[in-house]
Amino acid sequence: MEHELSQLTLQAAAGSLQPVRKFMSPRPKKPRRCHCSGQTAEVVYKPVSVPMSELSQVVLFHDEVEALLFCDEQGLTQEEAGEKMGISRGTVQRLVTSGRRKLIKAITTGQALVVEPG
Repeated sequence: MEHELSQLTLQAAAGSLQPVRKFMSPRPKKPRRCHCSGQTAEVVYKPVSVPMSELSQVVLFHDEVEALLFCDEQGLTQEEAGEKMGISRGTVQRLVTSGRRKLIKAITTGQALVVEPG
């Protein structure tokens, strides 16, 4: 109960009390080793004959590209890819899942796929 009260504070607003939850900020992301091809500029894949200004964008991060490269292109296991990237197998799984989802979303909905530089 005491823990609940420390998570929940009450504030006065317009004569009534409303609950406001306090959340801890997430821990900072660890830097990851990127073995990508030295890409230094954004790469964009988009539908032909549609201006970028008319398209919504899906951003694929460099670590997602690297995880897809190791697991799908090179045929490494997630554990092997994790060792090469310096991250856990579970993180590789999340990156591969996220990257695949973004690729499919961009292709099936006609959005621009923006690959972040590594």
